[in-house]
Amino acid sequence: MEFSSWFMVFSISCFLLASGSFSVENFNQAFPIVEPDPGHTKLQLSREGLEAIKRITTPIAAVAVIGPYRSGKSFLLNQLLSLSCSEGFGVGHMRDTKTKGNYLEITDVRIWVWGTPREMTIDGVKTSVLFLDTEGFESVGKSNVYDDRIFALATVLSSVLIYNLPETIREADISRLSFAVELAEEFYGRVKGQDIAFEPAKLLWLIQRDFLQGKSVHQMVVEALHRVPNSEGDKNIDLVNQIRDSLAIMGDNSTAFSLPQPHLQRTKLCDLNDGELDPSYVKKREQLKDVVGSIIRPKIVRGKPLNGKEFVSFLEQILEALNKGEIPSTGSLVEVFNKGILERCLKLYSDLMAKLHLPLSEESLQNAHQNSREEAMQLFEHQHFGRHHAKKSVKELDEEIEKAYKNVILANENKSSKLCEGLYTTCEDEMDHLQVLRLPTMAKFNAGFLKCNQSFEQECVGPSKASYEHRMMKMLGRSRSLFIKEYNNRLFNWLVTFSLVMVVLGRFIIKFILLEIGAWILFIFLETYTRMFWTAESLYYNPVWHVIVATWETLVYSPVLDLDRWAIPLGVVLSLFILYWRCYGIRKHGSRWLLPMYNPKGGSNRPRSD
Repeated sequence: MEFSSWFMVFSISCFLLASGSFSVENFNQAFPIVEPDPGHTKLQLSREGLEAIKRITTPIAAVAVIGPYRSGKSFLLNQLLSLSCSEGFGVGHMRDTKTKGNYLEITDVRIWVWGTPREMTIDGVKTSVLFLDTEGFESVGKSNVYDDRIFALATVLSSVLIYNLPETIREADISRLSFAVELAEEFYGRVKGQDIAFEPAKLLWLIQRDFLQGKSVHQMVVEALHRVPNSEGDKNIDLVNQIRDSLAIMGDNSTAFSLPQPHLQRTKLCDLNDGELDPSYVKKREQLKDVVGSIIRPKIVRGKPLNGKEFVSFLEQILEALNKGEIPSTGSLVEVFNKGILERCLKLYSDLMAKLHLPLSEESLQNAHQNSREEAMQLFEHQHFGRHHAKKSVKELDEEIEKAYKNVILANENKSSKLCEGLYTTCEDEMDHLQVLRLPTMAKFNAGFLKCNQSFEQECVGPSKASYEHRMMKMLGRSRSLFIKEYNNRLFNWLVTFSLVMVVLGRFIIKFILLEIGAWILFIFLETYTRMFWTAESLYYNPVWHVIVATWETLVYSPVLDLDRWAIPLGVVLSLFILYWRCYGIRKHGSRWLLPMYNPKGGSNRPRSD
C-alpha cells in the first residue's frame, strides 16, 4: 500500500513535469498542501498544492472546515462550492481509494486545497477565496499530535474557520479550542490602527442536527460554554473553565449556525441532487453561504493582504513554528513572527552603540546603553506581535542586548587601557626628560609636572582611568621626590661652576671688574659656608640660598624665556659677539668702556701686572 502511494505520487509528478506547466482546467481538483514527513514526526508541505496557490495574484481569503472524523466536512465543502462529490473533494468511503474522478487522493495528506478559488468582491477588492479540507479528528490510527497541529494550522491560515460538529458540543470540542483562544488573546487584541501579525479566523460553530430541543444553536453554544461547577477545586476542571472564560474575548469573532441533516440516508448523499435533499437543508445551506460570505475577509498579515506567493510564504513560517514542539503553541508562532523584529531591534541597538566614540567613562557608557536599549525596546513594543507570549521575545531581546553590551564594555575597556597606557608612557618619558635638564629649574619641572597631570586627567577616560590614575600619582610623586633630591646638589654645582666662569670672563675676556667681584663673592660664599657648617644640606635652609634660588629660577625659566632650551644657542651667539669685539671692536671704537675696566696707574704704556 505504501509503495503504491509513493508510486502514485511519483507518477503524478512525472506527468506534471512532462506537461511543462498547469493549464487552467487542471486546477479544478483538490491538491494536497500539508502532509507528514517521511518519519511521521512532523508536517511538511506538498508542492502540488503550493503551485496551485502561488499562481493567485489577488488577495486571498481562506475557508477551512475542521471537525471529527467522518462528520461530513468534505461534503459540506462541496456544498459550499456547489460541486458534486465526483467533481469536488473526496467524501467518506472515497477517501480509502487512490483516485476518484478529479480528486487527487494521497492517504497520508492532512490538508487539501481546492485548486480553483472562488472570486468575490469584498469591500470593493477582488478576492480569491480558497477552500481547505482537513483530516478529521480522532481518526483511527492517527496521532493526536497531528490533530492538534492540523487544528492550529487551520486556525492560523483561514479567514473563516467552520467548526463542524455533529449532533452536539462535547467537552473535547471545547478543549480543542484552547489554541484558537490563545491566538485571539495574542494577536487579535492589538490596539486599533496598529499592524498585527494576522487576524485569527472568524469562528463559525456549525452544528448539524435535526432537532435542537427547542433551543437555538446560539443558546446551545452559550450553555455549553458555561463554567463547570468545581467545588472540590479539581485542576482539570479549572483548566476547562479557563478555556470557557477565555472564549469570551472572541466576542464578535465567533458566531453559531445550525444545519439540518441533508438526508436520512447519509451514505447516499453523493448520489442525490438538490431536488432530492431535504428542502430545509437546502434553504439553510444557502443561508450558510451568505453567512460565510458576509464574515469572510482577506487574510491580513503584517498589515497587508496576501497574494498567492505571500500566502505560501506565510504557510511555510507557520509550519516551521508548529513543528518546533510536539504540541503546537502560540509561543512558537510569536517567536517566528517576532524573529525578524528582534533582529531589527538588535541591529538598531548595535548601530546606536557603534556611533559612540570610545573610550567613554563607565557612567557615560551606561547612559548610552540605557538610551539605546530604550529605543530598541520602544521599536519592539511598537512592532512586535503577540501580547502574553511576547514576554519571552522581550526577554530574548534583552538577553541579546546584554550580550552586545558586554562586547561594547570589553571594547571600551580595551580602548581605555590603550589610551591611558599611552598617556602614562608619555608622561613617564616627560618626567625622565625633566630629570636631566641642562639647567636645573624647579619652575620648569613644576610646569611640566602640572601639564602632564592635567593632560592625563582630561584625556584618560574609561574604566581603566582609576587604575592608571593610581599608577600615575605614584610615578609623578616618585619623579618629584627624585628631582627635588637632586635639584639642590645640581644647582650648587652649577652655581660654583658659573661663578668661576664669570671670574674668568670678567678678568681676562671682558675685563669687567664688577662682574669679577660679584663672581668672587658668590664663589666664596658657596665654598666657605659649606665648610663652616660641615654639610651642603645646611646651606639649603639659609635665607641667602633661598634668594639665590629665586633669582636663578627667575632668570632660567619663565613663560617667555626658557634658558634650558636656549642656553647653548645664546652661549654661542654671546661667544661670537665677544670674539668679534675683542678682535675688531677695539680697533674700530677704541678702548673706551661704558663700565669700569682695569686701568693701570702710571700711564697707559705701563704693562699690566699679573
